[in-house]
Amino acid sequence: MTETQLKCTTRHVRLFTARVENQNLVQDSDHLTLDLDPDNEFIWTQNALDKVHKCFSELVEAQAGSELSDYNLRKIGSDLEGTIRQLLQAGELSYNSEARVMNYSMGLPRTPDLL
Repeated sequence: MTETQLKCTTRHVRLFTARVENQNLVQDSDHLTLDLDPDNEFIWTQNALDKVHKCFSELVEAQAGSELSDYNLRKIGSDLEGTIRQLLQAGELSYNSEARVMNYSMGLPRTPDLL
């Protein structure tokens, strides 16, 4: 019997038990793939990307040795959403005004008059 691919989808984070080969997801229960901000809601700096990827690596490492479950995957996704919110609130990340939909899902943009 084939194992089912686990996945977690939040507003800005998609996690898959898969690896990317030739731009396709191939199921791999020993590998987690992160799809960050699939709707391009934010403008990412390299520093902000590095912080999210570092957080992702730390969260995955913290789960090492334990069974990967839907719950653990959702926990990682939720924690990454929290990191994205912190970056936005700190001004290290900004909303993309060219995004398909502007819903300010992480709160209103920070502007000098609101600080």
